[in-house]
Amino acid sequence: MDAASDLTPLDPAYRTVLRIVASIWAAVFLIAASVAEFAIPGWHGVVLIPVLIVSILLILRVPQRRWSARGYSMAEERLRVVRGLLFHSDTVVPFGRVQHIDVDQGPLERAYDIATLTVHTAGSHNASVTLPGLKHQDALALRDTIRAAIRRDTQ
Repeated sequence: MDAASDLTPLDPAYRTVLRIVASIWAAVFLIAASVAEFAIPGWHGVVLIPVLIVSILLILRVPQRRWSARGYSMAEERLRVVRGLLFHSDTVVPFGRVQHIDVDQGPLERAYDIATLTVHTAGSHNASVTLPGLKHQDALALRDTIRAAIRRDTQ
């Protein structure tokens, strides 16, 4: 297989979207910790301070690590998607196995002009391979490239 340095990194805007999502989750936990602080008389900071520290790590460190642990490459009629920190996954999808391709955007992704490419393949194990954090135009270009390769194979 290719070296990790041969992978194309995801769009940096994806890291920002991950931080926004982490901030939303951190706000939920901070609200719950604040309620717990008022429910426990005399124990000021026992719940809120650890939750605050974990929230800061959740917002600053985790999105950066998740973003840098993902990448992809396209070569030789195949798409390779690498992801994972704790559980590393290196998936290769031959274009001949592709059934259909989706390009999706949620509201945050649309705001940052990024998209998620989902490649659905024949078979049951890992039948869908998802590649989030692509520039919207790049996701459309990848979809069209894979679609053109599929058409060549079927003719």
